[in-house]
Amino acid sequence: MGFHKAGFETVWANEFDKNITPTYRHNFPDTPLDDRSLFDVKSEDIPDGIDGVIGGPPCQSWSLGGAGRGFEDKRGQVLLEYIRVIQDKQPKFFVAENVKGMFAKNHKDALEIIIDKFSALGYDFTYKLLNSADYGVPQTRERVFFVGYHKDLASSFTFPEPHKKKVTLKDAIWDLKDSATPAVDKVKANDPDTLPILNHEYSTDGFSSMYMSRNRVRGWDEQSFTIQAGGRQAPLHPSSPRMVKVGPDTHIFGDGPSRRLSVREAARIQTFPDSYEFLYSNVNFGYKMIGNAVPVDFAYAIAKSIADEIIK
Repeated sequence: MGFHKAGFETVWANEFDKNITPTYRHNFPDTPLDDRSLFDVKSEDIPDGIDGVIGGPPCQSWSLGGAGRGFEDKRGQVLLEYIRVIQDKQPKFFVAENVKGMFAKNHKDALEIIIDKFSALGYDFTYKLLNSADYGVPQTRERVFFVGYHKDLASSFTFPEPHKKKVTLKDAIWDLKDSATPAVDKVKANDPDTLPILNHEYSTDGFSSMYMSRNRVRGWDEQSFTIQAGGRQAPLHPSSPRMVKVGPDTHIFGDGPSRRLSVREAARIQTFPDSYEFLYSNVNFGYKMIGNAVPVDFAYAIAKSIADEIIK
């Protein structure tokens, strides 16, 4: 969505999670979607003559909150397949996005391998840790962007300057505060025709001990915590009272009603337009799609710089 906003057109896409592909096809009906694992996609199956390759290879293998197995996890190896596609298609540019955990000490050797492989592709290559809150997104979300320009372009990517004004939760979701609907039986989707606003429903499932280890509420005049890929990790709505610390890594809810952000509120915080409809039977898949996405306006900032610099 961010690259489309900057004037690009998608000519081929890849997504193998069958809980996600219906939403992609619904919102991008004219874009060919290959739903095989990237391990099974041959480079010749992908169109030639493309300007760029963009993607977010799975981040769980590198996440500070996950097992951190890197290349030992097959999900981490998808990044190598992504590099293979760039090597074979030789686009003008590439962009890869991943989590801050790639910079963790235990991934030092793997990161050096990634840097060496990107550098060997024949691209002027750079990378940087950015925070989405600096680019018009009402959310603190640190992510690494790897960007390469083909050496034939004799140019290097310039990361966009941060915005001077930050967007708050009030800016993003104030108008939705009184119209959210709880999911059916904790996590089942409501009939979409009964919702006045697309996907404006929220999980009422339980909370894990990890969730209760710290405050999960940010106020209206702040940016949201990172939107994660699941309803059980969704931040609480800003109207909820701050959680109260009662012991080491233990919090309780404050006095007053609390609820999670709705799927639509999470999408707004990820800067998706309200016209983008998420299809699911379980709200957790809605949260998953949104939390795994690059915020639209975050991607737009990168895409606009590329369009201005090398796409004529």
